[in-house]
Amino acid sequence: MTILDGKKVSNDIKDEIAEHVQSMISKGEKVPHLAAILVGSDGASMTYVNAKVKACERIGFNSTLIELPDYTSEAELLEKISDLNTNKDIDGFIVQLPLPDQIDEQKVLMAIDPDKDVDGFHPTNVGRMALDLPTFLPATPYGIMELLERYQIETSGKNVVVLGRSHIVGRPMSILMSQKRKAGDATVTVVHSRSKNLEEITKEADIIVAAIGISEFLTGDMVKEDVVIIDVGITRVPDATKKNGYRLAGDVHFESVSQKASFITPVPGGVGPMTIAMLLKNTLLARERHIK
Repeated sequence: MTILDGKKVSNDIKDEIAEHVQSMISKGEKVPHLAAILVGSDGASMTYVNAKVKACERIGFNSTLIELPDYTSEAELLEKISDLNTNKDIDGFIVQLPLPDQIDEQKVLMAIDPDKDVDGFHPTNVGRMALDLPTFLPATPYGIMELLERYQIETSGKNVVVLGRSHIVGRPMSILMSQKRKAGDATVTVVHSRSKNLEEITKEADIIVAAIGISEFLTGDMVKEDVVIIDVGITRVPDATKKNGYRLAGDVHFESVSQKASFITPVPGGVGPMTIAMLLKNTLLARERHIK
């Protein structure tokens, strides 16, 4: 069994981007600039955004963090997005989700300029992805594809089961894995919490992408020998043996599933670091597009 080390691969990608940035600087070119909007003080969101800002610093990107109070109105947030859309110094930006209840997330995502949508969530970019046209791929699916490619995992003709149908992970993964690309060409089945005979389907899978949002949902008796496991989930599970009172768990029961898997991502240290790395890669792409 081989651990798919997302932390190592993401560091490799960051090193590659940092080298590219140094080349840009030596040519007198403007370095990429990523902005992030954080509304409210959700602990997990603050952690994610700070990690993205630190990653920018490490590779030589410029970054701007815009922090807004949790009582920010939808109109105020849309105005801030409009400012970033027209700011030529900003190459790409993200609005950290989730947003407070008074703000319509869909309206916010629609307001972002598709050419600066480095999260890849705007309908224009989702449509371009579905048609296999050049675009910003959603960072988490993009990271998974990169992980499969760098570990040279054969996907062509394989049975892939995607657990979960979210717009952020499940649906994009099903599209990308079925397309004619290096980490693709697979036969894809999407299942979710209401799927019947789910265990029969997962037992036939050569590769499983678990993004169902239920802690340790996928267990060893649901998979076959030599399966490749990509665990997207991350949940705090109470654990009295830990100093902080909890441990981080994925959507996969690691202990039982790892006994059968040929490759498996850990939680943490698997998909999470890859998501940030691919966000940076999208920002570099945005800068290069703006040069043209």
